Amino acid sequence: MSMHPGELRIEDFTYDLADERIARYPLAERDASRLLVYRDGQISEDTYRNLAAHVPANTTMVFNQARVVHARLLFQKETGSTIEVFCLAPHEQYGDIQTAMHTRGEVLWECLVGGASKWKKDTVPQMVSEEPAFTLTAYIEEKRANSYILRLKWTDEWLTFAEVLHYMGKVPLPPYLRRNAEQGDETTYQTIFAKDEGSVAAPTAGLHFTPRVMDELAGKGIGSAFVTLHVGAGTFIPVKAETMQDHNMHAEWIEVTTAAVQQLISALNGNIVAVGTTSLRTIETLYWLGNKILNKEPLNLQDISIDQWDAYTSRPNHDTAAALTALLHYMKQHDMERLITRTRIMIAPGYDLRVANGIVTNFHQPQSTLLLLVAAIIGNDWHRVYDHALNNGYRFLSYGDGSLLWKR
Repeated sequence: MSMHPGELRIEDFTYDLADERIARYPLAERDASRLLVYRDGQISEDTYRNLAAHVPANTTMVFNQARVVHARLLFQKETGSTIEVFCLAPHEQYGDIQTAMHTRGEVLWECLVGGASKWKKDTVPQMVSEEPAFTLTAYIEEKRANSYILRLKWTDEWLTFAEVLHYMGKVPLPPYLRRNAEQGDETTYQTIFAKDEGSVAAPTAGLHFTPRVMDELAGKGIGSAFVTLHVGAGTFIPVKAETMQDHNMHAEWIEVTTAAVQQLISALNGNIVAVGTTSLRTIETLYWLGNKILNKEPLNLQDISIDQWDAYTSRPNHDTAAALTALLHYMKQHDMERLITRTRIMIAPGYDLRVANGIVTNFHQPQSTLLLLVAAIIGNDWHRVYDHALNNGYRFLSYGDGSLLWKR
């Protein structure tokens, strides 16, 4: 490893993204999106419909089955003005996101608040649902550096917070789409395999997959494994620091079953392709957890299990199969049907992929940690790939086209 990623300058990972290149809406057919294929320095083009043609038979594809929740709440004040609340993540007291989502009556949640200056201490913003009939009220519990801890209370104590968001909230489209959510986004901003509720953004690489594409992959003997990373709003935060050592990587919840870990171990004799940066962050985190176990380093599964720089400081680095097997044994020893923890793993140039050797991913914002992740996989060729996409009319960001990138 030549350079510690902390020394990377974010200005070296920028490109000119014109506003008209951002896809405001998805295509009518998910798998009609264009697919740029990068392998061994060569770039070719196709569509997602033909993805199976570009993936060898002895491959397992890893999908993120996180489900996007209606994380945007628009509260009314008595004066009629609106306070917009964006639900980021549950308060630390809940232990994991599923427990928090299924809490009834009231919940503590970390939120971004738009129009917070209009929110005086004595005013209590409310939302009223007609069907089912209940009222949701918000109280400020604590002000943090960039967010608030809100106590959200609702009058129907039989409802879980997941149900409250479903009835009251709106689809949290990324801010760069610069439009309000519409009825169509209810389905198009959700993958076909979305299951575990808790994400505030879609794992967008998965949006291109249709039953037809999945059938073709299966027909070729390509395996599918499912993990969960609950995408946080931190994924949209541009890097403000000049060098990465001053950037605070966001933490996100992951959930992985013993069966999925077993599948990954079995898949190591072939290819493993992560569908999306979130799937990649999840399976690479699993390696470092196993590596910590083999190195007898302390594990803190209750909070952050893999920190921002752990992948660059943990030594020695064990074989991938040994690390994943150690993790599987650990889970079985502790009767863990599923591993639930938070990761802040930083994948940037200088990082060597341990589990995946390819990724399916969309085109990401300039100066983002996601672009650093792409550069970690294909090196400086990220410039060539993005130049090609820009020069050939590809659509960018969440609802845009995508790529299949094989490790350089």
